[in-house]
Amino acid sequence: MRNQTGHVTRDSERFKPTPRGKKKKKRNLTRSVLIRPYLLVDPLNLDATLNAAKRYSTANPEYYQRPFSRVKSVAMAVPLAQTTLLFRTSLLSRNALRSFTTCIPSSSSSSSYSSSELHRKKWRQPVASVLEFGGVKIGREDVVRDDPTNNVPDSIFSRLGMQLHRRDQHPIGILKNAIYEYFDTSYSNTFDKFDNLCPIVSVKQNFDDVLVPADHVSRSYNDTYYIDSQTVLRCHTSAHQAELLRKGHTHFLVTGDVYRRDSIDSTHYPVFHQMEGVRVFQPDEWEASGMDATSYAAEDLKKCLEGLARHLFGAVEMRWIDAYFPFTNPSFELEIYFKEKWLEVLGCGVMEQEILKRAGRVNNVAWAFGLGLERLAMVLFDIPDIRLFWSNDERFTSQFSKGQLGIKFKPFSKYPPCYKDMSFWINESFTENNLCEIVRGVAGDLAEEVLLIDNFTNKKGMTSHCYRIAYRSMERSLTDEEINELQWNVRDQVQSKLNVVLR
Repeated sequence: MRNQTGHVTRDSERFKPTPRGKKKKKRNLTRSVLIRPYLLVDPLNLDATLNAAKRYSTANPEYYQRPFSRVKSVAMAVPLAQTTLLFRTSLLSRNALRSFTTCIPSSSSSSSYSSSELHRKKWRQPVASVLEFGGVKIGREDVVRDDPTNNVPDSIFSRLGMQLHRRDQHPIGILKNAIYEYFDTSYSNTFDKFDNLCPIVSVKQNFDDVLVPADHVSRSYNDTYYIDSQTVLRCHTSAHQAELLRKGHTHFLVTGDVYRRDSIDSTHYPVFHQMEGVRVFQPDEWEASGMDATSYAAEDLKKCLEGLARHLFGAVEMRWIDAYFPFTNPSFELEIYFKEKWLEVLGCGVMEQEILKRAGRVNNVAWAFGLGLERLAMVLFDIPDIRLFWSNDERFTSQFSKGQLGIKFKPFSKYPPCYKDMSFWINESFTENNLCEIVRGVAGDLAEEVLLIDNFTNKKGMTSHCYRIAYRSMERSLTDEEINELQWNVRDQVQSKLNVVLR
């Protein structure tokens, strides 16, 4: 950072965190904890808890399914929708695994303790052991591995089972259903819908099948989460396109969570949601029109997506921008004039013939589009920060209702951010995405932004970067003790994992 004289100050001069104090003695926890407001969980008698949970689940099917995990002597609710958590035999019985799911209402806290108390105690949400997608079970060891090519942290695995797009009262789910409604109405239910496909795909599915070049930046470990050298967490829903075409589907929509290593700010998050749409045409469809196949598909595509934009945003001005995507040609982006500025809505184009040829559809032509649900939901619902989509705070979740598209979000928090600067000499292998992964791994969603505010190269050819990290909770005020502890941990890990020299 530059001081009043114009010189860059050293990090040690500006950042002086409070010395680490002695840890407070832990409170004695009671034998039973009320999972408010309905279930009494007895950690020493889990069988009784299970039976009570099953009875509650039967009587209250409308609530989200949420598994439980025993954390030390307290059982706490884990906010993973429609997932199964397996407990090891040390908790339930010997030489066996036992699974269960329970139903409780959505709540802003996981137990009778307040959210702020849990954070002050350095409590972190337990990670489920097993998830299930379309009948396929995925264990943590299937995703987070001790493999030199694996770069998936626990924080990303914990998001795999959330499936916000399948929650009818969540903004992402509401938007997905509104798009479904448009296609069902306009195309007489001819589009097949898939929203529970496994996010673990092969490199071939994610890149090769959609003609992403071998040297494309998206293939790098800096941009993609690799489970091993041949397996990734999908970067886009297009990863399922070729397989569905081979299985005979000609009209389909694919919705799901996608994963990309990315920067930290109000519009970027390493997990977000996409929808992919594909329509395949037969030769007699374009031959009857007197148009060539590509022109016919492009015209139909634009007509379809202009109708979708009107369905979501009303009577808005639109324009088409020529674009480039590896899997379509020609390619376009649709922009709408909304709230006095041009907004990119989606990317699309006529599918490359090579993709159809590999799927055994030599005589066909097709169009495809892809859109980011968070991008549109933030505009439609006036949601200012992408982190809010992952909030369980009732002040957020209670504002939205099934089928109510475009309800304007009312901010409930004005908590101030806390800024900390960190400067260091970088090396040749340094990337900003790697820095952001470390910050997210330490601070989670308390990290609001990581911004490069200064850089220079000295006479010896060494380059220095200074980053400003903004910490802010969407739900409460953060303490100086918390922020200093986070910043110390970030500094330690940046130095040890990125091999940089702190200034």
